[in-house]
Amino acid sequence: QVQLVESGGGLVQAGGSLRLSCAASGSILSIKAMGWYRQAPGNQRELVADITSGSSTNYADSVKGRFTISRDNAKNTVYLQMNSLKPEDTAVYYCNAEIYTDYGPNDYWGQGTQVTVSS
Repeated sequence: QVQLVESGGGLVQAGGSLRLSCAASGSILSIKAMGWYRQAPGNQRELVADITSGSSTNYADSVKGRFTISRDNAKNTVYLQMNSLKPEDTAVYYCNAEIYTDYGPNDYWGQGTQVTVSS
């Protein structure tokens, strides 16, 4: 059984910062890519940023220069540092990871954490 547990969401004023964390636990053999997605009301879920096991990163154009993704492989944890937040960043943020267990690779999702940016 594998779980992804997110933390760090909340309410912040425009221009502020938040740091999201997502910790994977369970019978994990290895973790490949980890990433953050977000979904605003009425919109489809979209990729915010992802990071490979070798720490190569990829960002959505809308967050480049403001958000930074990182991971701690020893802790099976991925982080998203969000700076210069804008009201349009308001969404539920979901952690995602490609995790190998005894049963092979699978895609796992966290429960989501709300980020609200007020203007």
